[in-house]
Parts: sequence; structure tokens; C-alpha cells
Amino acid sequence: MRALVARLDSFGDVLLAGPAVRAVAARAERVTLLCGPRGAPAGRMLPGVDEVLVWDAPWVGFDPPPTDRADIERAVAEIAGQRCEVALILASAHQSPLPTALVLRMAGIARVAADSVHYPGSLLDVRHKRDPHAHEAEAALALAGAAGFPLPDGDDGRLRVLPPPPVAGLTGPPGYVVLHPGASVPARRWSPERSAEAVRALAAGGHRVVVTGVPEERELTAYVAGDDALDLGGRTSPAELAGVLAGAAAVVTGNTGPAHLAAAVGAPVVSLFAPVVPAGRWAPFRVPLVLLGDQRAPCADSRARVCPVPGHPCLDRVTAQDVVTAVEKVAAEGGRQGTAAEGGRQSTAAERGGPEGGAA
Repeated sequence: MRALVARLDSFGDVLLAGPAVRAVAARAERVTLLCGPRGAPAGRMLPGVDEVLVWDAPWVGFDPPPTDRADIERAVAEIAGQRCEVALILASAHQSPLPTALVLRMAGIARVAADSVHYPGSLLDVRHKRDPHAHEAEAALALAGAAGFPLPDGDDGRLRVLPPPPVAGLTGPPGYVVLHPGASVPARRWSPERSAEAVRALAAGGHRVVVTGVPEERELTAYVAGDDALDLGGRTSPAELAGVLAGAAAVVTGNTGPAHLAAAVGAPVVSLFAPVVPAGRWAPFRVPLVLLGDQRAPCADSRARVCPVPGHPCLDRVTAQDVVTAVEKVAAEGGRQGTAAEGGRQSTAAERGGPEGGAA
């Protein structure tokens, strides 16, 4: 049996689909992952994926492309070429799976499963009802189970990625603290000033600090790192970033893809979590975690991309000392209490939840 799993949105969303992908892979001869361009790098790191198809669907993402008949026909032809018999459509609760289901039906897939609150007509064979409070990773696993793909024995359901490349040449020995100041939308970012204060406070407390970011964030990471941290902004591939995070005593980040990548390599996380989406569904999954930020702020559950409250109080009331205290707590829980003087240790694959290792 050939299977297809669709998760068409962001890097972090695709990482959260990982346990469900492994459940499908345990019973399928071949698994194709259909994802968008932002999620493709994560898809290529997931255990169980045999091929990644990339398609920028017009109903997904912050800046979707225009609807184009020729583009949709190309996508249908590529999907049909995979000769899949069954498909699992993974989507967030606010997204409809039905446009994707229509494309998959046009591609000849005989059995399609998805969570759907809307009447699907003949588009779905398995119409599952999602638990509205379930974590995104657990919701995907529940759908996989309903479609006949439970997790295999011995798989604990944590996030995982394929083993990352060695990165000691970039970072030095493990045991540092990673601070990732960026996020895909402004509402989910701690301010640059607060991030820079946290770097200085962590360094003053004896921690080696590494600042990470995508190439477009080089100016931000340079400012945040200052003279007190190693600036790796724009210097790592996604796989190398996984390696950097795997060597961290703790990772400080907002609700963004690297938070889930940190969870996928078993790194403890200090999450600066803006409540524009619920932390119960989107926080880093099954790793030592301290959640910072006012989860009852007026912006809660608004899905706002730009903070609607002057001063961004849900995050910017978090202080640098709050972060230092949280780092020390999660590093102790994760058994990764490394500093510049002590060196620290990197956990084994078994301690991270499996042989492979691993919104936004």
C-alpha cells in the first residue's frame, strides 16, 4: 500500500505531523509527504518519509498564491504519479481539509481521511471529529489511528527528526543556551531589546549563548547577540539548526518552527508564548518546558499576526531575569546543565525519545 500524508502549511506544522507520519509509515510500503514550500525543509527531515512533493496551495499560508487552473492541474498530475491508495489530510482546526481532499480525489486516491466539521459529500471516506483541546501532534495521531494507522509498538509518539550533522565546528562543545529571537509574525516575537537583555543576563550568569535565525533575520540576530553571544543568524541549514539545538542545555524561543525543532531533538525549551493561539495545542511537545507570557492577555485566541494591544504586554512584561530563571529550571529538568566553564553534556538518542532524534 502506498500512502500520502498532506500538511500544506509551515515548518513547525510539518514537524508536528511527524508522529502521524511514522504511524502511517509503519503500515505502508511507501509514504509521500505533500507539503508547502515553507514546510518542505521539515518534511525532508522526518523519519518515515520516502518522497516529498512540494505544492504552494492557494488556500494555505499567510501569503497564498492566486488560484491558477494550470497549477492545480500540475499538482493533480504529480500526486497521481505517486500512485497512492490512501491519504491522510492534516490541518489545523481553523482550516478546511476539503479543498485538499478534492485535489486528492482528482488525482485518483481511493481512500481519504481528515478531520472535518463541514459536510464532505463524497470527498472523505473517514470523516473524523477532532478533540478541540488536543495538542496538534496528538490530534494528528488521533486521525491517523481513526484511519487505521495507530502508532507501532515501541514508538512513544514524540517529535523526531533524522540525525542532524555534526555542528561542533560552529558552536563548540554542547551545553550552551540557544536564543532564537525571530518568528513568522510580529505578534509572536519578544522584542529585540528584551532578547538582547536576556543574552547579556545569561552571559553574565556564566552561560555560553548562541543566537540563531534565518538569513532574513541577520540584522536582528546581530543586534541580539551583541558582544556577548555567538551569532549564527543565517549560517545554518535546517538540518544544521537541528544539530545546534540538539547540543543546547536550553532553547529560548517564541512560538515558531525552531521551538518544535528543539522538541524534536529533545532540547528543553523556554517558550515565550504569545496567546494569540492556545498553548495547549501549540506549545513544544513532550520536552521539559517553561511557558512564559500572559496566557490570559486580551489578544488570547485572536490569531492576530500583529499584536492588537499597545506595548505587546503578553510578552514584553517578561524580563531577562525571568528567562534566566526559566533556563536554569528547564536545563536542570533536562539534565543539560552546561556552562562555558563546565562544558555540559549532550543527551543520547535514547534519552531524546528514539534513534532518529525529532508554526509557524
